[in-house]
Amino acid sequence: MTEEILDKNWKMKSLTDREFLETTVPGSVYQTYLAHGKMEDPFYRDNEEKALELMKEDFEFITEFEVSDELLASDEILLHFDGIDTLGDISLNGKHLGKTDNMHRIWEFDVTDTVKKQGNLLRIILFSPVNYIYDSYEQDPASSDCSDAMRGCSRLRKAHCMFGWDWGPRLPDAGIFRNVKLLGIQDARIDNVYITQKHEKNCVTLSIQAEAVRAFGQIPFSPGSSDGDSEQYCYRVTITDPEGTAQTYDNSPAQILVENPKLWWPNGYGEQPLYRIRLELFRGQQLLDVWDRRIGLRTATVARKKDEWGESFAHEVNGVCIFAMGADYIPEDNVLPRVTPERTRRLLTQVRDAHFNCIRVWGGGYYPDDAFYDICDELGLLVWQDFMFACCTYDLTKAFEESITAEFIDNIKRIRHHACLGLWCGNNEMEMFLAENVSGWCKKPGQLSDYFKMYEYIIPKVLEKYDPQTFYWPASPSSGGGFDAPNDENRGDVHYWDVWHGDKPITEFRKFYFRYLSEFGFQSFPALKTVETFTLPEDRNIFSYVMEKHQRNQSANGKIMNYLGQTYLYPADFGTLLYASQLLQAEAMRYGVEHFRRHRGRCMGTLIWQLNDCWPTASWSMIDYEGRWKAVQYYAKRFFAPLLISCEEEGTLTQNTNVNAEPFTLRKSVTLCASNETTQDQAAEIGWQLRHADGTCIREYREKAVIPALSSCWFQKTELPEARIHEEYVSYEMTVDGEIVSAGSVLFCAPKHFHFTDPHLRVEMAEEGILKIYASSFAKSVEIKNGDDTLLLEDNYFDMNPGCRSIRVLEGKPENLQVRSVYDIR
Repeated sequence: MTEEILDKNWKMKSLTDREFLETTVPGSVYQTYLAHGKMEDPFYRDNEEKALELMKEDFEFITEFEVSDELLASDEILLHFDGIDTLGDISLNGKHLGKTDNMHRIWEFDVTDTVKKQGNLLRIILFSPVNYIYDSYEQDPASSDCSDAMRGCSRLRKAHCMFGWDWGPRLPDAGIFRNVKLLGIQDARIDNVYITQKHEKNCVTLSIQAEAVRAFGQIPFSPGSSDGDSEQYCYRVTITDPEGTAQTYDNSPAQILVENPKLWWPNGYGEQPLYRIRLELFRGQQLLDVWDRRIGLRTATVARKKDEWGESFAHEVNGVCIFAMGADYIPEDNVLPRVTPERTRRLLTQVRDAHFNCIRVWGGGYYPDDAFYDICDELGLLVWQDFMFACCTYDLTKAFEESITAEFIDNIKRIRHHACLGLWCGNNEMEMFLAENVSGWCKKPGQLSDYFKMYEYIIPKVLEKYDPQTFYWPASPSSGGGFDAPNDENRGDVHYWDVWHGDKPITEFRKFYFRYLSEFGFQSFPALKTVETFTLPEDRNIFSYVMEKHQRNQSANGKIMNYLGQTYLYPADFGTLLYASQLLQAEAMRYGVEHFRRHRGRCMGTLIWQLNDCWPTASWSMIDYEGRWKAVQYYAKRFFAPLLISCEEEGTLTQNTNVNAEPFTLRKSVTLCASNETTQDQAAEIGWQLRHADGTCIREYREKAVIPALSSCWFQKTELPEARIHEEYVSYEMTVDGEIVSAGSVLFCAPKHFHFTDPHLRVEMAEEGILKIYASSFAKSVEIKNGDDTLLLEDNYFDMNPGCRSIRVLEGKPENLQVRSVYDIR
């Protein structure tokens, strides 16, 4: 097959404009206007409103091109769109080819009799998505959409969050966001290659299902073994192992045996070797088409087994149940062409290095590019893949069913071969919402039955044909479908939001033992340097108009202040308030994750909402839009570490935080727990010290132990009735071979009531790439920054006993260094 990418000579304009602007494809309306200075930055202050008005217009993309003689000699020529967003009307050389209405699909049009050698004009009209959803909603308002998105967003197969969410703006850009190609087919092309694996001792049998489709849309066929007939179709398979050794198998092999396989593992459990599979389609001696991908040899499913607490829910890879540690991924930008493989690799590499092993692709965005899954394969990030439905109800008309079925097939065939694919999931939160309030969500009686048809019949039937080997889960959260208690603590996966949306204190986490927590989170503001990218100085008050425009969760800024009032002294300036908000988020997630890791076996997953931002904003993100790590990301590097020591303390936060409560006996205790998420037993020493605020050790304890692989190990509870809650704290650590691998500290009261002494923090460059931090007394949540806040450090926002600590600089110039701690929140 001949492939020619149409990536040159593109121009774009609004249908109301006279002159075209040069643009790129992949590209978009916003990207083009920004490049030509025709619009203001939609992320700056409240420019979002002006940018939204632009999308009430229709736009035209055109290109002129010529084609090769080789392409023209093809039996069939197809115009192929990997991604068009969204409402397109396509014509070539004045001939209308068809329309598009689903950005999640691949679109192809037969141009065999239309394309010519030179002077081809491709014209694409992209109609306003805003006008479309508003008109559709006005004609039939009987549907329910996410309350933070524009009404009618569910009427269009476009990333729902482009129309706004409780963390994202209303910027429904339009464009051609993936490649446009001409495909020249000689005789036939490969249409469907599915490789399944059967694992036995020291070998893996690959079963290959290959289908081709002949030119001009003739029926699919299965290539068979060559019998000497030069007209027989057949395929040849070449497997290249991770070391680069290739082996070729002729005559359309249905099965191939791989001996002594090198298994693919999630991050932290082993390596990520990948095998390249090249399948070549022949007719006689003529090479017609090639399918070339990488796979990992592994088994992957979800273990659901009855036990003493209910039913387990755990990723099982190569027979090992892993504890999922990761976050929920949303689109990286509202201007999709700015999402590059390099940008995605940077983000995913950073989370790999922070010990993540799992990423959930959330269902309100879009199916990521191939590069996303390639990178997850390489880094060992297991992917929980939602289908693109979130917080909306849908009318399952015949046309809608045909559209989403094509969408499912396209994306299943595109993604299924990836080693990283852990499961398919039907939707985000709709089973839970309908179970809680059917009448509130279903405006028509048929919408309830449509729900069952979509997620419990249509998708499973498509998967049964195209990817039966990958586990399917009907919704998130769910207990298995059928509206059977979809947010049950003791089965399936759970979204838990009583901490944050429910205003519960972070100690509330300890009341639950979820089997798999696929969403929970806590908001914070981004770094000051990120805030400066979208504000003027007069905007830098969290209740200003601009700051509230960049806060899409209603009343959330006040919620942050409520939690802050429970925890810290009132910050004296804007920058300190941002710092304090990040510590609130980090402490909340630490409190939850450490609790769930202590109960490994009962709980087997914590995915934090959310990993990233699509614009600069206050949100639940762990890494902000500018790529700056919030405090919670550094905390995650510690609480997701394979070897973790954590402490279940008792103090005022776990009993009564009212300083005017009637006198009661306050229990003060510490119980350490060591978590070992490695596949080897670990000999370690654990210890704790009761210390005065100046760091002086009052009492200590040490114990040697062997922490079994893939387990959590509790140690003896110690009562500390003598501890003075406002002047004394406990520090603790775990050492392996004399090196501290995990450490932390706990207070017995809220930080605002603890009598910190000035730690006189000081930071300096000790040698190339190494910082030294000095403290004269206990310092909590030590933050180190350079002048432009571009440092990425080996560790940050850590607790520190008096003394000196060395920290490695990973990125950024250590200039104009600044350091502070909770002592400075005042």
